[in-house]
Amino acid sequence: MNLLLSSAYLAPIQYYTKLLHSHGNTVYIEAFDHYVKQTYRNRCMITDANGPLALTIPTEKTGEGKCLMRDIRISDHGNWRHQHWNALEAAYRHTPFFQYYEDDFRPFYEKKIPYLYDFNMQLTQLICELIGMEVSFSPTEQYLHHPDGMADFRAAISPKIPWEEDGEFVPAEYYQVFKEKHGFIPNMSIVDLLFNMGPESIIILNANQSQPK
Repeated sequence: MNLLLSSAYLAPIQYYTKLLHSHGNTVYIEAFDHYVKQTYRNRCMITDANGPLALTIPTEKTGEGKCLMRDIRISDHGNWRHQHWNALEAAYRHTPFFQYYEDDFRPFYEKKIPYLYDFNMQLTQLICELIGMEVSFSPTEQYLHHPDGMADFRAAISPKIPWEEDGEFVPAEYYQVFKEKHGFIPNMSIVDLLFNMGPESIIILNANQSQPK
């Protein structure tokens, strides 16, 4: 069954588990929904020495009217690229695989990609490639209120909805560099898994339960 997902910035493991279990079907990334703040569209959760940390990409104001996700432009406010890269480096430089992957990720925090949708899509495709996942992505061409023949997770994967409410997702535990300090923290950004586990990331994703009922 094809999947329908929202665009996401360094999405959580729950999101990538859905991608892994797409089984060669097309994964449609929603481009025509109205942009909503405080979602994974422009925010990810990483784990640093103090516990979970949110990283948020600032976006340009769109006026009073609603704006489609595909039209949202990234703002340069607050030197966020420098701040996000420093946060990632501080959180993961002592992990086994940060140095192995840093040259893949650093360019995203040096170049300017105008639109959030494009930025997220390029990062998602890179991460799938690094993990070894073959996923067929396609942007949506219109907004479907009741998509037929698709597993629709656009609203289900959200910082506002506890992952425990997803009965198809049970996260497998893995090594985290701050595990002794904080205990295992599930469903962080996919980079938490990638930097800690490297090539074994796909094994962890396979161990997660995320099969359609």
